[in-house]
Amino acid sequence: MNTKPSPIGSKFGMLTVLSRAENDRFERTQWNCRCDCGIEKVVALFRMKSGHTSSCGCIKSKGNPTHGKSGTPTHNTWCAMKQRCDYPAHDSYEFYGARGITVCQRWSESFEAFLADMGERPEGMTIDRIDSSGNYEPGNCRWAPEDEQARNRSSTILVERDGRKQCIKDWCDELGLNVDRVYGRIRRGAAPAEALQ
Repeated sequence: MNTKPSPIGSKFGMLTVLSRAENDRFERTQWNCRCDCGIEKVVALFRMKSGHTSSCGCIKSKGNPTHGKSGTPTHNTWCAMKQRCDYPAHDSYEFYGARGITVCQRWSESFEAFLADMGERPEGMTIDRIDSSGNYEPGNCRWAPEDEQARNRSSTILVERDGRKQCIKDWCDELGLNVDRVYGRIRRGAAPAEALQ
């Protein structure tokens, strides 16, 4: 039996195919797609393959995005932030949306509002929630280097030693220990403080 491969996961222009649309009104099969700007749209596959439809409509007829930022690091960050909170099929959803972490309404509905509050993403930085159990919203987000953000994750192991508390990576740096070996000891059952001995 000859079956056509599913387009789910394929990208056409700014549109990523998510799932088949349930709609009997159309003669051709329609697909639920997510635009890079975060908006979802139902589109026929032939329209995407032909290039007739390449976005949700956020691209003007002259070919420029309405906000002029599509594809920039800041816009990509905004899209990824929304996807991991709102889209259950996203690889990181279990760590964000499934934990109840949301994007505030102001940012969810408007990239321009996000840009006004956060500014352009500086090179080498990623968006970081100051309270790692809090939401993506003004007052709880900042641009931070990736290594600093790693120290702020809910999964970060903090160890108290000599009256001070810091993460495993910082202790390893301070004590001249190999961080991979220390984490290996922890995986084999050693207590974090014991692994640093």
